[in-house]
Amino acid sequence: MSKISRRILLGSLPVGAFALASYRPQSSIAQNSSAVVNLYSARHYDSDNAVYKSFTDKTGIKINLVEADAGKLIERIKSEGANSPADVIITVDAGNLYRAQSEGLLQPVRSRLLETRITANLREPSGLWFGLTKRARVIVYNKNKVNPSAFSTYENLASPKWRNKIAVRSSTHVYNQSLVASMVVSIGAKKTEDWVKGFVANFARSPEGNDTAQIRAVASGVADLALVNSYYLPRLIKSNKPEDQEVASKIGVFFPNQGDRGTHVNISGAGVAKNSPNRAAAIKFIEHLTEYQSQQIFASSNNEYPVVKGVPIDPVLGGFGKFKADEVSAVELGRNNRIAIQIMDRGGWR
Repeated sequence: MSKISRRILLGSLPVGAFALASYRPQSSIAQNSSAVVNLYSARHYDSDNAVYKSFTDKTGIKINLVEADAGKLIERIKSEGANSPADVIITVDAGNLYRAQSEGLLQPVRSRLLETRITANLREPSGLWFGLTKRARVIVYNKNKVNPSAFSTYENLASPKWRNKIAVRSSTHVYNQSLVASMVVSIGAKKTEDWVKGFVANFARSPEGNDTAQIRAVASGVADLALVNSYYLPRLIKSNKPEDQEVASKIGVFFPNQGDRGTHVNISGAGVAKNSPNRAAAIKFIEHLTEYQSQQIFASSNNEYPVVKGVPIDPVLGGFGKFKADEVSAVELGRNNRIAIQIMDRGGWR
């Protein structure tokens, strides 16, 4: 039987009641016990439970899982202060990992396993956080309306030829902020701001919805193309709903910037909380998340690219083709988040 205690949407709980409300359903937290890992996660994928269960089965260490979006997790841990029971923080996007780092919520870890398995550009140099999975920010397009030979780079999407043809989610979402941050690193702030202005001028509608909503907009003809993370389309392809499969059948995928720096890639990642009461178990848990079997589960269940070399890619995701990835450091994506937001605001991306 899995030893995963779970609570969701912790943002609504008063600070003093949090530990009791989150963890008492099975038993009180043993704050100094190595037999538990208190996991605060912004990965909202039920399939991750298989990875957590395999850790408990292997080690006997119980997982207490609390789920919320990254902002609520960060604010909760800040509110809990030195008494926070959090051992491991998992969130999506380097921008969120860097925010947790900047707020002083993580502690450095030295692990030969993690440093060997995860390339330097996908982890924080002092060991504050480590990438677990990768996702590419790709162009999806309506196969009946666009020839993929018309595509080349992200920069080209500012061309007037795409006027009224682009759908994308809001600039308030960190996925888009990190893409713009990557461009600041690669081409500079001035050229990136010029690009944002041209890109915004090509919107088919005001930004709305998540990445799946952008795919549906492209399939329905509201827009000709959109920017989305690579795992969204495989979800529709694998769906047992005919309407999802119909949407997916109309969509093609293009990886931008293959002739220069490569397609923008971001991560989900994990770090040990600053005041972790179970530090050794926390490190062991993060190491487990990078083992071959765990990486296989991440890759197959949520259609993400593994961070560990040699782990097979999901066949549907792999069907989009091989691509050159932008190898800019994930730390730089977080470091340039603020300037990216300022550029998007000035460029009219709402």
